[in-house]
Amino acid sequence: MQVPSFSILAYSALFGTISLTSCSKDQQARPAQPEQQAQAQAELAYPNQTGELKTGEWGGQPVSYQEINGDKVYEGDILLTSEQLATSAGGQQRPGSAGRTTGRWPSGVVYYAIDPALPNQARVTGAIAHWQANSPVRFVQRTTQTAFVTFRVGSGCSSNIGRTGSQQYINLASGCSTGNTIHEIGHALGLFHEQTRADRDAFVNILTQNIQSGYEGNFTKYTDLGYGGTDFGALDFGSIMMYGSFSFSSNGQPTIVKKDGSTFNIQRTGLSAGDKSGIDVMY
Repeated sequence: MQVPSFSILAYSALFGTISLTSCSKDQQARPAQPEQQAQAQAELAYPNQTGELKTGEWGGQPVSYQEINGDKVYEGDILLTSEQLATSAGGQQRPGSAGRTTGRWPSGVVYYAIDPALPNQARVTGAIAHWQANSPVRFVQRTTQTAFVTFRVGSGCSSNIGRTGSQQYINLASGCSTGNTIHEIGHALGLFHEQTRADRDAFVNILTQNIQSGYEGNFTKYTDLGYGGTDFGALDFGSIMMYGSFSFSSNGQPTIVKKDGSTFNIQRTGLSAGDKSGIDVMY
């Protein structure tokens, strides 16, 4: 089966390109601080909600996601489209039509609109300005284009992944910061989360006993889903696409620690050096 171009983009060009960072020594594993818990909880499509766990195929490969309020939620804040997960009449998931989209924005130009009802639009314009100052990606207000991103009010922070080929959304609740918006734009550009790299076990330990029920799939390596890819450089603890140590914790204890057992903070300030290198490879 020919792998759709979207999957090639997502899993060979994206995973692991977010790298090249150095971090100071962190404290040993400890309960999550309130600000870390709040940051991890904010970056969910539907905070405090869980849905039916479903398995299907995406780009010809198996994938698990939650269905919440009609949305197909992957890795907490990624919304898959019906085209990406097409369902047959019998309910069996089949490869979707993601191959008909490019996944990547042609010429690195993202057309966008901001819903007038969205409060605090400065977080959107600030995030766009940050991307434009630190990457070759350009953002242009949509006029008549049929493929574009709309920033709108949401229950949490979430985004479609890559260019879908039609109108797509970045959803922002009131608690979604400029940093969260930079992260969600990363998804719209085609970036997945850093901790799903093939080589991540050389850098971190995943403490599955502390992960919230139903969110275990958020920590699955892309190779475990059957995808090929290339990891560039070392895992980037400072990436804006990286989970923090306490993301999706069920008990306030860490879900991801460094190999020496120390924890690290979630970073939602701006693109790291590795993020910039990765996006340069893509665009």
